[in-house]
Amino acid sequence: MTPTHFKDAAIQYLENLELENGRNIPGKTRQLHQELIPYFGEMPLADISRFDVERFKRNLTSTGRTEATTNRYLAVLSQLFHKAVEWGWLNKLPCKVVKYRENNIRTAYLEPAEIDRLLIAARQDTCSIIEPFMRIALGTAMRRTEILTIQIENIDCARQEIYIPKAKCGARTQPMTASLARYLEHYLNEQALGKQGYLFPSEISRTGRRASIEVPFRRVVKAAGLDPTVICRHTLRHTAITHLVQAGVDLPTVQRFSGHRSIQMVFRYSHQSKDHLHRALDQMEARLRAHKPELS
Repeated sequence: MTPTHFKDAAIQYLENLELENGRNIPGKTRQLHQELIPYFGEMPLADISRFDVERFKRNLTSTGRTEATTNRYLAVLSQLFHKAVEWGWLNKLPCKVVKYRENNIRTAYLEPAEIDRLLIAARQDTCSIIEPFMRIALGTAMRRTEILTIQIENIDCARQEIYIPKAKCGARTQPMTASLARYLEHYLNEQALGKQGYLFPSEISRTGRRASIEVPFRRVVKAAGLDPTVICRHTLRHTAITHLVQAGVDLPTVQRFSGHRSIQMVFRYSHQSKDHLHRALDQMEARLRAHKPELS
């Protein structure tokens, strides 16, 4: 039966995506149930207007959601509209979903001292998985969903690798740092998790694994003296990639580590901190002085 109201369409949309092997279904499920269904639920799908979407956007940003986060919800809404037309539920799109323009030139990342403060706060937090979550993000640059869906059997501490069967750009084997491999080996033994199941299991989740980390993440960020409106989960991924670039690692290698589809996607991570630029300039000056002592 063709769904007419948004709530019914959303449920059918998720079921159809499962059949089509769609991407990031857990994330879309969370976004639909957290915000989209509560807001649009009883509205007739065909009658949702541009005004309704704009009001939804303002509602999200007024509760502290960033424009980038709001855009993730809008992307799901837009895809649902397009799939409704593709599957014959609607003759045309109800309206155009216009996202916020994101500034990708400057994105927050953590300096080494801030990383230390964050991990200390994570270790002291009541949530037992927040520290390993943050360490994995910083030691692999993996995305949130990739981390929360890690299966224990796919962790190889000896090889310093984590296999990701359903990554954003396809299955890949993710390298990790030696220190993270040692940490995970100790964590697995300490938690007695065995060799099967999820690294972050949940008895109350339908999927059998932890689906969200938002609340303890924000709590730890605050405890570390950082701004939770600036430091988000993606900041950890951005931090890992940025420090690779600042360490002088070539971009093709960074791409292999980050799992990006193209080199162009990596360029936006190649901004430099002021301290890093000054160190680079000092190295250049020292090199010039070595060849021309009169410059000193």
